Amino acid sequence: MTENSNAFRQVSGRDQRSGSRWQGLRRTATGIAAGLLLGGAPIVATAQDDNHIQLPQLGDTSSGLVSRARENELGEMWLRMFRSQVRTSSDALLQQYVENSLKSLAEYSPLEDKSLDVVVVKNDTMNAFAVPGGVVGVHTGLFLFAENEDQFASVLAHELAHLSQRHYARSLEAQRNSTLPTLAGMLGALVLAATAGGDAGIAAMTATQAAALDNQLRFSRQNEQEADRVGIETLAKSGMDPQAAGEMFEQMLKATRYYRRPPEFLLTHPVTEKRIADARLRANRMEKVPLRDSREYHLMRARIRVNAEATPQQAVKRFQAELRGVNDNEDAARYGLALAQTAAGKPDTALDTLQPLLDKEPDKDAFVLARADIDLARQDYTSATRRLQKAVDNNPKNHALTMGLANAHFKAGNYLAAERILKKHSRVRRKDPAVWYLLAETHGLAGDIVGVHEARAEYYILNGVFDKALQHLRHGVRLAQNDYQTHAILEQRMKDVIKMQEKAKEL
Repeated sequence: MTENSNAFRQVSGRDQRSGSRWQGLRRTATGIAAGLLLGGAPIVATAQDDNHIQLPQLGDTSSGLVSRARENELGEMWLRMFRSQVRTSSDALLQQYVENSLKSLAEYSPLEDKSLDVVVVKNDTMNAFAVPGGVVGVHTGLFLFAENEDQFASVLAHELAHLSQRHYARSLEAQRNSTLPTLAGMLGALVLAATAGGDAGIAAMTATQAAALDNQLRFSRQNEQEADRVGIETLAKSGMDPQAAGEMFEQMLKATRYYRRPPEFLLTHPVTEKRIADARLRANRMEKVPLRDSREYHLMRARIRVNAEATPQQAVKRFQAELRGVNDNEDAARYGLALAQTAAGKPDTALDTLQPLLDKEPDKDAFVLARADIDLARQDYTSATRRLQKAVDNNPKNHALTMGLANAHFKAGNYLAAERILKKHSRVRRKDPAVWYLLAETHGLAGDIVGVHEARAEYYILNGVFDKALQHLRHGVRLAQNDYQTHAILEQRMKDVIKMQEKAKEL
C-alpha cells in the first residue's frame, strides 16, 4: 500500500518524542515545571526548546494586564502543544457530556466569553485544569473520584472561576517585579502528570512549593479562595448542590491519606480542613437544593470504569458483582456490564444485559450507541447503520450519534457515506482532532487523495505538528493543480500554518 492509502498514526507522546518540534519541551519539562506556584493560576514568561522556538508570553513588566484576545491566542497555541504530548480521549459521547456540562455551568458563571475549548485526557488520575483563553481540561480519572454529578461539576465550576476572574493576567500584574512562572511550566507539569503517572510532575511541583516566596503563596491562596467562592456560587445558580464543593474537597483529602501519592489536582489546589470548613460554611448560607443524582453522569462514569479495569473480563466481573448487590445506580451498572461484555467479545450476552434499558428508553443516545456497538461486534452492519441513521435523523446536532454513524459506515465499508457525513461534520467541529482523524482515514479509502492530505493537515495543525501539516498541504497543492478552488484553499492554508510557525517563534 502507498503512503497515501495507509492509515496514519494518531499523534501520541511517543510519536512526538521522535519527531515533534516540541520534543525539547518533554526533555526539559521537569525543570521548567518549577515555574508553577502552589495553588496559583499559572502565568507566563518565556521558554525555549532545543529548536529555539519560544512559548507564548502573557506580557512583560511593562505590559499591564494581558488582553482577552491575547489570552485566546495563547490558549490555542498551548492546546496544540498539549495535544502533541498527551493521549486524549476519542470517546465522542464522553466528550459531548463534558462539553455540555461545562457549557451549562458557564451560563451561570461570570465568565464573559463562554466559548470554551474542552480537552478530555485519557488518564485515570484525578486532574482538571484551566488555561488562559478558555481551555479547560479534564482527566477521565476525575469521574472515578467524583461520586456524583454535583461533585464533578464543583471541580469544573472551580476551574471556570479561575478563568472568569482572570487569575492568570491578574497574577502577572501583581508580580510584575518577580521572576514569572511560565506557561511552559504548566505544560510540562500537566504533560508529565498525564503521561508519566504524575510522579515526575509531582516531584517538580513539590520542589516549586518549597521554593515559592511567601507573598506568591499568599496571592495564590487568594486566587483559590476567590475561585472557591465564585465556583460555589455558580453551582448554586445552576441548580446544583453547593455542598458538593466541600464534599469533593473531602474526597480529595481522603486521597492523600489512602493513596501512595495525592491526586495531581491537589498539587495546584491544596486542600486543608479549613478550606473544607469554609466551603461548607459558604454553602450553608445558600438556599437548600433538593437532593438529586444524575443518571447520565453515572452512565459516563460506567464508561470510564470499564476502561479503567485491566481487561474487559475483569470489568465484567466487577459490574456483575454490583448488579447482584444493593446498588443505587442499577442502570449504570447494567450499562457498564453490557459495554464490558461487548468489549470481551460476547455481543449476544451483552444484548441480553442491555435490553431492559432499551425497553425503557429505546431512543437514549448512550443506549442506541451501545446497541449499535453490539451490531458491529456481530458484523451486522446494516442494522447498526439503520439504527444510528434513525437516531441522527431525530437528533441531527448530536456529535456522538453522528460520529457513531460515520464509524459504522466506515466499518461496513461504506466509505462514501462515511465521507459525506464527516465532511459536513468537520465544518461544524473544525477544532475537533477526532473528526479530522477519521475523515482522513475515510478519504483515503474512498479514493480522495487530496482530501486525505487536507484532513491530515488539519489534524496535525490541531496537534501542533506544523511541519507535518505543511508536508501534507504541499502534497495536496501539487495534486490539486486542475482544481482551482481546492488549490487556492490549500495554498491559503499553507500561508496560515507558516504564520502559526512564525508566531510561535516570535512569541
